[in-house]
Amino acid sequence: MFKIAVCIKAVPDPELASKIKIDPKTGSLIRTNIPLVINPLDRNALEAALNIKSTQGAEITVFSMGPPQADTTLKQCLALGADQGILLSDIAFAGADAYSTALTLASGIKKAGEFDLVICGVSSSDGATEWVGPEISVHLGLPVVTMVSEISELTPEMIQLKANIENGYRKMEVDLPALLTVTMELNTPKNLSFSGIIKAKKKEIAVWGIKDLDISENLVGLKGSPTIVTEMNPLEKKREIEFIEGDRTEKANILVSKLIDAGVI
Repeated sequence: MFKIAVCIKAVPDPELASKIKIDPKTGSLIRTNIPLVINPLDRNALEAALNIKSTQGAEITVFSMGPPQADTTLKQCLALGADQGILLSDIAFAGADAYSTALTLASGIKKAGEFDLVICGVSSSDGATEWVGPEISVHLGLPVVTMVSEISELTPEMIQLKANIENGYRKMEVDLPALLTVTMELNTPKNLSFSGIIKAKKKEIAVWGIKDLDISENLVGLKGSPTIVTEMNPLEKKREIEFIEGDRTEKANILVSKLIDAGVI
C-alpha cells in the first residue's frame, strides 16, 4: 500500500474574487468573510491520489496550512475519500510567502512520517507562483517533477509519467519517493457524494501549531518570508461599447482591424 501526502490550499472562492481586498501594509490577501474552497488544481492532486488508492491501494493524508476555518476544505477532502487531514494553523504562520509556506508544509509532512508520493497542484488560484511544490521537495530532499499531465505506471520503486514543457511534453521515469505538481489535464475531479459527507463528519481534523513542529518561529509566517511586497496598484478596468455598421463582410473586416490595433490578434 502506498502512503501519499496531498497538499491542498483553502483559497477564497474565485466567484467572489471582486470582494477580496489586500492589506496595503503587508501585501497579504484579506480573506475575512470570503468563503474558502479547495484550490482547483489541488482537486486534481487529490484525485490523482484517489485514483491510486482505488486501483493499487493507498493511505492518503491531506495537509493544508491556513486559518482555523480552512478545516472545512479538509473535511471535503475526507468526504472525497482521503483518510486523514492535518491542518497547520497558528497565528505565527500568518502572512507567509511561498518560501515560508513550503517550509511549514514540509515540516508538517516530516512530522507525519514517510511518504511514497507527495502530490500538489501546480499553483493556487490566489497566488499562482508555482513555487510551493518545488520548494517543499527541496526541504524534504525529494526529486520533483512539475506540470505532470499523465501517470502511466506506478510501482513501489518508481513512477512513469508525462510532464508538460513549453511547446511539448517529456516522458519520465522517477524513483520513489518523489514529489509531483499536477495540471488539470491529469484527471477530472469527482463531485462530493452524500455518503462521503456523512462519513467525513465522523472524522476529526488534526490541528498542528508552531509548537508541534520542529521549526523556529522566526522562519515561518511574515517573519520568515523573504518576499516583500513593495508596491501595489489596483488594476483599472475600462469598458467601451461600439456598434459596427455595415454588411457581414464589412463588419468582419472592421472588427479584425480593431482587434489588430488593440494587440489582441
